[in-house]
Formats: sequence, C-alpha cells, structure tokens
Amino acid sequence: MVLIWTQFGVKHKNVKCKVRVIHGEEGWTSEEVHEEPEVSTPPSSPECVDYYSVLGVSSDSNEEEIRRAYKRLALRYHPDKNPDADAEDKFKQIAQAHDVLTDPEKRSVYDQQGLTKGGVVPAGNKSDPSHSSSKADAHSWRMFFNFELDSDDDLFNPFLRTPLPHLSRHHGNRGGPKPSGVAEVHELLVSLEDILMGVTKRVKVTRLRQTDKHTLRPEESVFDVEVKKGWKEGTRITFPKEGHQMLGHAPNDLAFVIKEKKHAHFRRDGSHIVYTTTITLREALCGCTVNVPTLDGQMKPLPCSDVIKPGSLRRLIGEGLPRAKNPAQRGDLLVEFQVVFPDRIPPSSKEIIKHSLGQC
Repeated sequence: MVLIWTQFGVKHKNVKCKVRVIHGEEGWTSEEVHEEPEVSTPPSSPECVDYYSVLGVSSDSNEEEIRRAYKRLALRYHPDKNPDADAEDKFKQIAQAHDVLTDPEKRSVYDQQGLTKGGVVPAGNKSDPSHSSSKADAHSWRMFFNFELDSDDDLFNPFLRTPLPHLSRHHGNRGGPKPSGVAEVHELLVSLEDILMGVTKRVKVTRLRQTDKHTLRPEESVFDVEVKKGWKEGTRITFPKEGHQMLGHAPNDLAFVIKEKKHAHFRRDGSHIVYTTTITLREALCGCTVNVPTLDGQMKPLPCSDVIKPGSLRRLIGEGLPRAKNPAQRGDLLVEFQVVFPDRIPPSSKEIIKHSLGQC
C-alpha cells in the first residue's frame, strides 16, 4: 500500500513530496522525502509611477512649473549632496518624471495610458490580457522611454537601468558608440554691467557620466563661460560632449544661453539702453537739467531748454552698450521723459497760463 501526500513551502518557494510505503505482511514502514528544486518567482512587471506625485505637481501643471519642481528636487536628492541610502533611486525617478512630463508626446501617451492601464500598452495588444507578462511590459516600457536593452531580462537588471533616458534622443547600432543627442541648454543670467564690460562666469554642473560598461555616476565639473562685450540675449555658448551620457552613448553637448537680468534703471534696445525719468509740467514747459545715471556708475547732466513732450527722447552719445561686432563702438543712452501733470491749478494761475499760452 502506498500513501502519497505533498507539503507546499510557500515562504521558501519550494515543494516537498513525502512518500510512505506500508508493507502489510512484514509490518514495517519506510518514508522517503523528495524535495523539488526551488522555483524562482518571475520578476514582476514594471510598476507604473505617478510622475506628477513624484515631482509634487498637479496634472494640469505647465512645463515651467514642472521644470522648477524638477530642479528643486534634483538638488535635494542629488547623491553627492544627500547621504540617504535611497537618495540615488529618488534622483533617478525624479529625472525620469521630468523627462516624460516635459516631452509633449510622451506626456500625452502617459496621461492617456500610463495612469489608467498601469503603463504603456504595446501597439496592437491593448485588449489582449495574455500580453500582461513581464516581456510584454518590458517591450512597452522600452517603447515608452525610447531606449534599447540587449534583452528583455536587462530591464530587471538594476545595473543597466538608465536613470535619465531623455539625455540621448538617437539610436545607433549596438556594440559601438552611439551618436550624442541634442545639446542640453542652461540659462546663464548676466547683468547689463556684465555685457558692458565682458565677464567670465564660473558655473558648476553635475552630469551623469559612464564610469564602466554598466555604470553611470554623477560627476561634478566647473566650466568657465566667457560672455563677451555687447553679446545679445539668446547668444549660445557650447561645450561639445560635456553634457549627460547614457550607457553606450557618446556624451551630449552642454550649452549655455545668455539671459539678461532685469535692471533697476535701464532696459536694453539693441546696443542702446533706455533710462526713464520723470519731470514736472513746469520743467517740461520751462526747461530743466536732468542728472542721468550711466551703466559705469557716473552721473551725466542733460540740459533741456526746449519744451519736453511726454514720451519724447534725448540721448547721451556713446553711453550705451558695446556693439557685438565692433566692441570699440558703443550705442547711446536714451533718456525717455514722463511728464507729471498737476491735479488742480488755482484760478489765478489759470489766467496767467491762458495769457502766456495765448501768445504761442
């Protein structure tokens, strides 16, 4: 007589099978235990992350709000500045959220499918439940994030996950260097005084760089960015191959674009600068001398003997910004007049004004 029963080891992911053989005539029994090899649980499908929650923004946030949130969180969780054990994972997740939500096409796909269907569903398989396996999910994530892996199993290899997939926009043949993507652009704030004199700004930038075949690490570098006299807002300074890098890809270019700070007294008009001053009606009619500040810290007297109309301009020759093509030449400082009218005029003064203006 043979009795067989099984014992399932749920916690240890194995199966035990016991076989008891009873020999009725001899009156003895024997028991054998056969243990099947451990069966590993297949990896779970990639979890769909709420990227809006990752960045702490609402689903209707615009691109500028998303970028501001990304910069704030990236500084907080940067592995070089945050000693927490999970800082690097958070840093990577923040970067992925930034990539998806600042790309209009990816964000549209994510909004339509990412939150409602647990990820991006591969084309042609949206209604087929059999495609919910790890390989299907791996292909869907690969398509969504626009990067390549050598095999489906690589998706679950923590050493091969790309923390910033948006840093390379192009694909090449496997097994060799990949072409670098679009340059990463940073704003470089400069004042009108900087543009007047020329300046070199020291900028510290942290990039992901490849240290070996399977590893990306943050690397901090300082760049000397030269801003020449007279350069206009929007001028771009590029450092080739000094940007972020993906595994197996050449580094991206790093670019800085000049952005002018708002000045307390002047606004720019090409190589000219404009200063607005306020005078009284009496000064506008009878003449006056206005002291005008210059960019280099001086005060220039500007005599005005003629009648000054509201919005009229006077100029100080050569007190503007250097011309970009010929820095030895400078534009002008334009003085714009605003005239303040009195709220009321006494009756006696009105008669005098009528008599005086009647002769004009």
